[in-house]
Amino acid sequence: MITPDKIWQLEGGQRRRKLALTFGALERDIAGIAEPGTGYDFKSMPRVEYTRRMVQVVLKDPQLPESAAVELAALLAQEPFDERRACNCARNHLLAIIGTFPAEWDLVIAPHTTEFSEDTVTHRDFFPGVKVYAEDIRSPFNLGSIFRTAEAFGAEKLYLSPFCTDPAHPRAVRSAMGCDEILPYERISLDQLPEDEPVFVLETGGTDIGEFQFPKRGTVILGSEELGVSPAALARATYGRCTIPMKGLKASLNVGVAFGILMQAWTASLKD
Repeated sequence: MITPDKIWQLEGGQRRRKLALTFGALERDIAGIAEPGTGYDFKSMPRVEYTRRMVQVVLKDPQLPESAAVELAALLAQEPFDERRACNCARNHLLAIIGTFPAEWDLVIAPHTTEFSEDTVTHRDFFPGVKVYAEDIRSPFNLGSIFRTAEAFGAEKLYLSPFCTDPAHPRAVRSAMGCDEILPYERISLDQLPEDEPVFVLETGGTDIGEFQFPKRGTVILGSEELGVSPAALARATYGRCTIPMKGLKASLNVGVAFGILMQAWTASLKD
């Protein structure tokens, strides 16, 4: 990190880039995920005061839009001062001036703070028999999202097809937010799905989700991002096809978003 005095010795563009990097490092430090040797270490100034002074530097940038200045000034005046939000806001406004935007893997996401014992994980609350089969999900981000949603809504288990991406992929782990360590999963083929329980698919051209009669126990199959559910999966889904009605011109949902809608409807039917 750089001292507030030295930041003024840098030219406009270089100063903005250095500030953006500094705010990112500060945000990781505040979140408790800074790598060794990269945390805040100025003994002469509390971190909160350093953060305030760096935000004030951004406020003096001649290219900062008025609306952004108003937002940052409000954050500075807020009590208690939200360090992390101020850093995040300042960094994003700087990146907008520079002409770049943070990619998904640049987001500073702190890990889930809850610690789970082996006993807690073993006895986690879930809906018995509610299972999910992820067929050929290639995006690590989407697979992590499916893990997170399945665990949040109380699925018992997640099945992965042979061609699903690896749950250990860094982007899958990141978007799963620890749920890959809580929700049981295994990699199996379609013909290994339980024969004695209903199997249905989430796909277009089926029964409206508001009218679909969800089973008490069973497995829902989610198709790949590019192709949707395979013909083999459709044939295996003897219980039916559940469809989310849409009105938009594109009429397309991300698989993780669609899965969240389905899980809300399925678990609500079980509670009723």
